Amino acid sequence: MLPSDWRYVIRCQTPACGALAVYKVAAAWSDGVTDELKTYALTCPSCLPYWFEQACRKQTLCRLAHGETLAKPGIYELSPGKRDRELARRHDLEVQLLTNAPNPAPSQTTT
Repeated sequence: MLPSDWRYVIRCQTPACGALAVYKVAAAWSDGVTDELKTYALTCPSCLPYWFEQACRKQTLCRLAHGETLAKPGIYELSPGKRDRELARRHDLEVQLLTNAPNPAPSQTTT
């Protein structure tokens, strides 16, 4: 089996959620030489509003070294076998969540 054939299940990071992660909440980061997506959360659709809000809050508190840049968090749709640069960004969800009221923490128990 080649490494590109490896597959694993990614679960929502909310404790006790257990749902499949569908989204990656991340921000473009660079130190001037390399660049990557800084991951804030891997989440299911139900928990996305909370994690996106938390990522936006954390990004504003982030202290950067000289030459570093960190964009505002975005929502990316996870897709098997695709690297960060290939993930589809969901601007529509970002706009929707940024215009809605604050989101409470997801339930810590499953129903």
